[in-house]
Amino acid sequence: MITTDFVPGSPCWIDLGARDVPAAAAFYNAVFGWEAQRFGEEMSDYKALRLDGKVVGAIGPLTEEGARSAWMVYFHTPDVEATVKAVEQAGGSVRTAPSEVAEEGRFAQLTDPQGARFAVWQPGTYPGMEVADGPGSLGWVELYTTDSAAAQDFYGRVFGWTGQDMELPGGGTYTMLTPRDQPPERMFGGVMAVPDMFDSGDAEPYWHPVFGSADCDATVARVRENGGSVSMGPEDAEGVGRLAVCNDPAGAEFVVLTPAPPDTP
Repeated sequence: MITTDFVPGSPCWIDLGARDVPAAAAFYNAVFGWEAQRFGEEMSDYKALRLDGKVVGAIGPLTEEGARSAWMVYFHTPDVEATVKAVEQAGGSVRTAPSEVAEEGRFAQLTDPQGARFAVWQPGTYPGMEVADGPGSLGWVELYTTDSAAAQDFYGRVFGWTGQDMELPGGGTYTMLTPRDQPPERMFGGVMAVPDMFDSGDAEPYWHPVFGSADCDATVARVRENGGSVSMGPEDAEGVGRLAVCNDPAGAEFVVLTPAPPDTP
């Protein structure tokens, strides 16, 4: 599960890069009830997304030439320079060098060797998202990649993540990820090789967020009603819950999940 007592290598922040920030904010407000609000005068274009007053993430304009609208996952680090060095030594690359956000913290934007983009956050006065693992907030992150073993090796060298394999009913392996030296209940995401998705060269491996929902079908209906689309589901996944893979009107992908009830003795 994702929590807000962040440890090195755990997801601590998400933001959406959008071509049209007001339109994207209106979509997610209709789907999840998020309110887009300014962080401050110095960050007028970058807005906090709040659910019942607590920050679930943020939204801002795209800053990289040619970038598509997409969610970015940030992982906690106590030392952004050391993490950037580890990324480069493990074969990744740096898109945005370590940068300060006033006294709130420092970040860097990075790319793994297969092409998936991610970021890291070293907190100053601002630790990260204020709510997680519930309806309307981040509950899981997933990496779709061309080579699961290579990705696991890279992130293991950078963050020290450990993996636990799970065989999928239709074939293939899904590897669940846990931060270094943490118990299984701190498992926060998964990685899966889906090379066929990238054979055409039109897309690159990517991370996407999984948002909780009290009613997956109702949330998916709001996605469609507000101009989004659904590429899979809603469907039931044994032991996981009811889920759907969705896209906002600009094409940013996210998953909606109503978790399965916990096992009872």
